[in-house]
Amino acid sequence: MKKFLSITLAAVMALSLAGCGNSGGTSVSLESSTPSAVESSVKNIFDMYDYENDEVFYVDKMNLDGELAKVCTTYEFSFLSDGYQIKAYMAIPNESMEAQKPCKCLIYNRGGHYNYGSLNYKSLSSICAATKRIVVGCEIRGDNGSEGYDRFGGDELHDVIKLIDLCENHFSFIDMDDFAAIGVSRGGIATYMSARQDKRIQKIIVLSGMADLFKGYEEREEQMKQLLRDCIGGTPEEMPEEYEKRSAVYWADEIKIPVLIVHSRGDEKVSFGQAEQMYEKLKDHTECSFIIHDDDLHEIHEEDIPKIVEWLEK
Repeated sequence: MKKFLSITLAAVMALSLAGCGNSGGTSVSLESSTPSAVESSVKNIFDMYDYENDEVFYVDKMNLDGELAKVCTTYEFSFLSDGYQIKAYMAIPNESMEAQKPCKCLIYNRGGHYNYGSLNYKSLSSICAATKRIVVGCEIRGDNGSEGYDRFGGDELHDVIKLIDLCENHFSFIDMDDFAAIGVSRGGIATYMSARQDKRIQKIIVLSGMADLFKGYEEREEQMKQLLRDCIGGTPEEMPEEYEKRSAVYWADEIKIPVLIVHSRGDEKVSFGQAEQMYEKLKDHTECSFIIHDDDLHEIHEEDIPKIVEWLEK
């Protein structure tokens, strides 16, 4: 089963890590099933339907199959952030549900833009299966069922913080000890920004992640530059403060928690130089590990999965 989970996680994370490309993403059919929870005569603390209220709604159980269905249970839901309905997913380890004990959590920040790289509930389920943690993540504003407008690292941070608020104060089955965040590609922006602002995050993982949006703008083709101008409101020259706000290399000294960076030297979507510069900024004042690959993959490497799990549990 471990081999299956590793292969599955590598495959689905490759879709999520599609990050900052130019073509359309893979759509996933979301099939729901009738509500079900752990069969027990006592109240099930993991019954997501019990947590519906004015701020958390549209709860729906996802239809997993095969090995994933044996190890986790995954829900779609929506929540309110700044008055917008934001779509989210949560994957829960079945062993925690059976034990009826709160479980540690990992918040996932997706890559891509618009529907390209949109959140895949099977990705979250595979990460849950590998880490044995609850994994929760939300769609970017304006993307794939979330209201609002994508500002490429702007107010989407409010949604990440609101999701952490819900983890701490609303979902009673989440253990906030050792709370962690993972960001892929442009999700690295939200991960670094939330780690800077929210002290509840105690460690972060950044895979092929953006750390310098000035470089990110200059290194990409015109289509990507136009996307950034549209989302942010202008060029780096016109709006330097907005690009700096999204670029962790300029305020890396404010990140005080352990960081794991994973990046490929030949990555053409987010340059290796961004990760290298971020590592140099972090290593002297906080615990920072750097996994380097000599290929051009902008996706997770299967051999990194046990390393990531081990690092999370240190």
